[in-house]
Amino acid sequence: MLYFNCDYTEGCHPRILEKLAETNLTQTVGYGEDEYCQAARALIRKECGREDVDVHFLVGGTQANFTVIRAALRPHQGAIAPVTGHINGHETGAVEATGHKVLALPCGPEGKLTAAQVEETVAAHWADEAREHLVQPKLVYISHPTENGALYTRSELEALGRVCRERGLYLFLDGARLGYGLTARGTDISIADLARLCDVFYIGGTKCGALFGEAVVIANPELKQDFRYAIKQNGGMLAKGRLLGLQFLALFEDGLYYRICREANEKAYRIAAACQGAGFPFFAPSFTNQQFPVFPNRLLARLREKYAVSVWAKVDEEHTAIRLCTSWATREEAVDQLIADIQILGREL
Repeated sequence: MLYFNCDYTEGCHPRILEKLAETNLTQTVGYGEDEYCQAARALIRKECGREDVDVHFLVGGTQANFTVIRAALRPHQGAIAPVTGHINGHETGAVEATGHKVLALPCGPEGKLTAAQVEETVAAHWADEAREHLVQPKLVYISHPTENGALYTRSELEALGRVCRERGLYLFLDGARLGYGLTARGTDISIADLARLCDVFYIGGTKCGALFGEAVVIANPELKQDFRYAIKQNGGMLAKGRLLGLQFLALFEDGLYYRICREANEKAYRIAAACQGAGFPFFAPSFTNQQFPVFPNRLLARLREKYAVSVWAKVDEEHTAIRLCTSWATREEAVDQLIADIQILGREL
């Protein structure tokens, strides 16, 4: 069985294992205040193009999402998100378990929110004479790439940021797969753009070559105060915090993060081209390591005899959209084999 169902089926990039082994018996202080975490923070600040951002390391994406949102909001406030957003559909109600409602808005197959949607939602709330009976929107949650692999453009993020500033909302970007978005063909977004346009975002490690870990970057001074208290209260303060810092140090000290994500994207593009050439349509356009072809159920059953894939959406009674995912560890020969089998199945359409 070859696994194309997600981008975290393997452990971590060998460079990270080497760094963990090299420093294994080195004594450091705990809780993310060691020299490795400090060095990793310095590298991330360099990528941001500014020294005034705070950088905190948490273990996983769900933990980063609900910790940031819980710390940012007062009890009566909620988070605007696309209906397909991870916090709305994939985190077992983690944000709502902290007492904050997810205000889910409809979105197209790309899974993006628009500035116009946010403006309309916030304007409607404040125009309602009974607004104190409703959850107050205070934060906008988006992800880059989106759940369906789409990318925001710089102009789209600028528009979202502008509406959030005018309306007094925080803009929070989930970057669990950020590396794949930053290295996608045609993108015009950089980490420095995110540090300029977002109040808070995070750089994903778990799905981008690390064993585990996400780097939360806080640009807005309002959100910096007491954030370490929030990390601790929400179970995110790892005693051996150096394990997180070491991984991001390895990923960013010589551009490894970008190289391995770009390579994963290129392998995904080969798979996408094979699907298109074989006659399989796509559920949603994607320019990252996630691809979403649509298969007839009879052919999908045969594909799944040899490959682990994620079932994404029921298109109709006879067709299903799946997700095929590559990662830093996806082997070229595995891609070649998958492509060959896709071509064989395509001849039976």
